[in-house]
Amino acid sequence: MKKGNPEIGPLASVHPNAKLGRGVIVENFATIHGNVEIGEGTYICSGAVIFPGARIGANCKIFPGAVVAGVPQDLKFRGEETLAIIGDNTTIRECATVNRGTASKGETRVGSNCLIMAYSHVAHDCKVGNNVIMSNSTQLAGEVQVDDFAVIGGGTLVHQFCHLGSYVMIQGGALINKDIPPYVKAAREPISYAGVNVVGLRRHQFSDQQISDIQEVYRYLYLSRWNITDAIPHVIDELPDTPERDKIVDFIRNSKRGILRAGI
Repeated sequence: MKKGNPEIGPLASVHPNAKLGRGVIVENFATIHGNVEIGEGTYICSGAVIFPGARIGANCKIFPGAVVAGVPQDLKFRGEETLAIIGDNTTIRECATVNRGTASKGETRVGSNCLIMAYSHVAHDCKVGNNVIMSNSTQLAGEVQVDDFAVIGGGTLVHQFCHLGSYVMIQGGALINKDIPPYVKAAREPISYAGVNVVGLRRHQFSDQQISDIQEVYRYLYLSRWNITDAIPHVIDELPDTPERDKIVDFIRNSKRGILRAGI
């Protein structure tokens, strides 16, 4: 069922059960399967393929060759009905792929205002937050979590189950097999702490005092005589009680894979 008079090219293939919002544009040679919902104002370019289970928000742009809601590349997948959810105002560039979920979580989710650059991959059951930038050829394995405002450099490979915190900046070409706590830069090989993402925080209107407090937390964690586990009580007892401090501490305490190492 098509709603709101979408503009569909005569050579596009759109399933009659697909739900298209007002002002959706589907170019020639795009393919939209059944069990698909696309929000108003979204633009589907020629050669894009939208598979069953896609839920795409408003004012998105899906570029040529992109595939949304493809079947998971997971041998445990048994054809269960799952979703790939894309938020509003998100751009998925050429040949990027977002697989739908498995029985593990039931959905793969990419938030609003994201930029998923060309040839990137978001695997099954990933959760990508809002305002995330995945540069060209970034590859997320299954069940990776990326928090809001993360920036991932091109060619980065992220191991399954890893968690990337908010406002992180990841060096291009990184191999990530540990969790990356919020507000940091991560670089080198093997991946390690390279300081606080000061430039990114200032761009997002963090105050000088907030940035200074974040830097002090990471001095305790990475530049003191204590290991991470031993440093946490000192952070709590000796540093100001701020939302940023608590966010870092909670992230580390909840880490399943352990966090990245200190810089050399």
